[in-house]
Amino acid sequence: MSPTAQGALVGLLGGVGILLVVARLRARRIGLDQRLAPYLRPRSTGSRLLRAPAAHTALPTVERLIAPVMADAVRFVARFGSTTSDLRRRLSRAGRPDTVEQFRAGQVVWGVVGLAAGLGVALAVVSVRQTSPVALVVLVVLSGITGVLGRDWLLTREVSRREARMLAEMPTVAELLALAVGAGEGAVGALERVVRSTRGELTGELARTLADARAGAPLTVALDGLADRTGLAALARFAEGVAVAVERGTPLAEVLRAQAQDVREEGRRALMESGGRKEVLMMVPVVFLILPITVVFAVFPSLVVLRVGL
Repeated sequence: MSPTAQGALVGLLGGVGILLVVARLRARRIGLDQRLAPYLRPRSTGSRLLRAPAAHTALPTVERLIAPVMADAVRFVARFGSTTSDLRRRLSRAGRPDTVEQFRAGQVVWGVVGLAAGLGVALAVVSVRQTSPVALVVLVVLSGITGVLGRDWLLTREVSRREARMLAEMPTVAELLALAVGAGEGAVGALERVVRSTRGELTGELARTLADARAGAPLTVALDGLADRTGLAALARFAEGVAVAVERGTPLAEVLRAQAQDVREEGRRALMESGGRKEVLMMVPVVFLILPITVVFAVFPSLVVLRVGL
């Protein structure tokens, strides 16, 4: 290349560089609104003592680096996972104080753990024998998906177990409420007495209902909220029966005793249905364990006698 061409090329590159610098300076130029913003910004009138303290972590730099990735992962899980409304309802039914975003973050962590476990298994398989890379990638991806879905499945199990405990506690709580009402207590007073003297999942829900009533909501509205927070039809009927008894002035003690009896009958029917569904499984140890042993004990002495006779 001739010196003239080299000079022209250098001049062209220098001009392009100058243009880029000027464009960046223009983009960085502070406008009038940005200059006036510090003077027009509304100031907080609240006390700094009432502000929540900022969370300090041991590794703030790592947190700042991971936060965008975690946000993207949470949005990805929310896109393909359960809906926000369904997840919020299940968290409420499980009695967990976590928000939807915190639960999604937990799912992401479980997915990362699943990916790590799948990667470890894949490396172990590769060290033993040659395997297709596609199969290993599928194994790692399935491990991550299993971790995400496993956290959701555990939440469903927590909901089922908590509602089963509430259903088991409901007849006793209803009887205690009936005794308190029969002794002359009102509906709110009976709830207060039961909440003070008992412990359990249903007691916690009754405490929330009582807190709503104390906050100014009518007792019927608070009982409707109790029915909405849980997925139990028996508890919804219980809340509806108490609300109707309070509104119409019918004997509340009789209503509570009838509700307790209905729950006991429903539990008995559920137990019989569960036993009927598991009847085939109950026959498995009889057919494959007890019956062969019985046959061996019956046939073995005869074989011994025939062998001795021969």
